[in-house]
Amino acid sequence: MSGPYVVRGSVSLPEAELMWRFSRSSGPGGQHVNTSDSQVELRFDLARTEALPPVWKDRALRRLAGRLTDGVIAVRASEHRSQWRNREAAAVRLAALLAQATAPPPKPRRPTRIPRGINERRLQEKKQRSQTKRGRSGRDWT
Repeated sequence: MSGPYVVRGSVSLPEAELMWRFSRSSGPGGQHVNTSDSQVELRFDLARTEALPPVWKDRALRRLAGRLTDGVIAVRASEHRSQWRNREAAAVRLAALLAQATAPPPKPRRPTRIPRGINERRLQEKKQRSQTKRGRSGRDWT
């Protein structure tokens, strides 16, 4: 593996808390597919981990509630023919998922008003466009 997978800042996923499971993958590979366990399922116990700060952990548990099974999040990777590359892909995917789930909520939007001058200019342009189009017909609209 290429070392610890950083979630955000100095927080990373400890290798001891990652649970790996391998199985046979479908897809290209010919007879090789029938004999090698290249599909990877990576499981991480989010409810019991001590690697994340408590605030991040609560935020992630709330945001990922639909994907959790008994507090455990699972990620699968089977797009590569190599088990090694699938392990890398699954770990990176898990780290990205946790980074997104632990991100702070966005600042609330402050409502703003459209300045009167911009609105008046828009209406004036609409009237001008209307006059231009009316002038194209042969009728006298007066």
